[in-house]
Amino acid sequence: MPRNEPTQVTDGWDEGRSQKRRKAVRYGVPVAVAGVAAVTIGLVPAFAGSPDLPKISAQDLIAKVAKSDVQQLSGTVRVSTDLGLPSLPGVGGAAGGFGGGQAGAGGKGGDGASAAPQNKLMELASGAHTLRVAADGPEKQRVSIVDKAAEYSLVHNGNEVWAYDSGSNTAMHSTAPDDGRHGKQHRAPEGLPKGLKSATPQDLAKQALKAAGDTTSVTVDGTATVAGRDAYQLLIKPKQAASTVGSIRVAVDAANGVPLKFTLTPKSGGAAAIDVGYTNVDFAKPAASTFSFTPPKGAKVVDGDKAVDGAKEAAKDRREHGKNLPSHQDAKDFQKAKGGLKVIGKGWTSIATIKGAGPGLPSGKEQGAGGDATKFLDSIGEKVHGSFGSGRVFSTRLVNALVTDHGTAYIGAVDKQALIDAANAAK
Repeated sequence: MPRNEPTQVTDGWDEGRSQKRRKAVRYGVPVAVAGVAAVTIGLVPAFAGSPDLPKISAQDLIAKVAKSDVQQLSGTVRVSTDLGLPSLPGVGGAAGGFGGGQAGAGGKGGDGASAAPQNKLMELASGAHTLRVAADGPEKQRVSIVDKAAEYSLVHNGNEVWAYDSGSNTAMHSTAPDDGRHGKQHRAPEGLPKGLKSATPQDLAKQALKAAGDTTSVTVDGTATVAGRDAYQLLIKPKQAASTVGSIRVAVDAANGVPLKFTLTPKSGGAAAIDVGYTNVDFAKPAASTFSFTPPKGAKVVDGDKAVDGAKEAAKDRREHGKNLPSHQDAKDFQKAKGGLKVIGKGWTSIATIKGAGPGLPSGKEQGAGGDATKFLDSIGEKVHGSFGSGRVFSTRLVNALVTDHGTAYIGAVDKQALIDAANAAK
């Protein structure tokens, strides 16, 4: 069979095909790709040759991904990120160890903080990691983050959810509530971060495919072998010049439509900013024992349901009484800030704006502590000016943010000038 050659998707599709495409890729938004970049992962599994596969159009390959309904799999995912985040003095790396007897987020070892899934998100925000994943339908999933010295596992089996950190020998148990949409099936309890449950090429690809609109070029760019399986390579490129995203490449399993590898490369070039891929994968039914968990002898077991209920009560108390805030005025300001978020622009150049994000940045005239703060900000941010006034741009390889001296933030996967233009237009 002839090898698959690049197939360009243009804006000239007829209306029927356009509707089919929009239905097939109802997944997320380009700005969500930036959000994923800010909290998640990557690696580049080596490609092993370019197999000969039947030709397929980009729109048909997108539809193949959308229709894929694989319920059972197991495998290893290698992940890493290189977002170019600035190093902050006195602050450890985001991808630290899994505990080693120390809890995450400032908690004490064994108090449950090290086993809380939320505390693992920052560890996946930079560096390289190995995940072991398994799934058997909507009621059985397992994700394990494997480190040299420890392992963290999140296990969902029916109405039970376990999170275990071997470094601190701490386990957290939660009850999965019934999912009314699926009869007696259970969903994971509220509060479990999607970043841990969705750290796979499939989920990242579904976030990106929404970008296949009129602001995007989509092609089938040859074939590859990933994790021993034949795959098509779907290439997604923004048409909007201000985007910091150079391209997204998704390797799609030729047989079942499952994305096997996701690579996001910045327009500035260099190594991938986000790169996630299977190094091995098996679509057979995993053994039932994969989803069984019993806390090891001597492990500290924490009731996750009580922890969630306590957090909800504390949040309710703060909303109603302004407790744990310095003053009632601070509570009002907090509520006002929550309503100050909006998104401007479209497609890859969408920009999130947050009014009242803070009291504003030091102007540079302050002395003492204020002057020290200014020197620190100058070391990690670039001072900019416009008709909006002045502010600083804080940059990574993918996501940039402009914070004005008046306390308004403009954030997006766009270049510096796009942020300045947005601030000027909003003044």
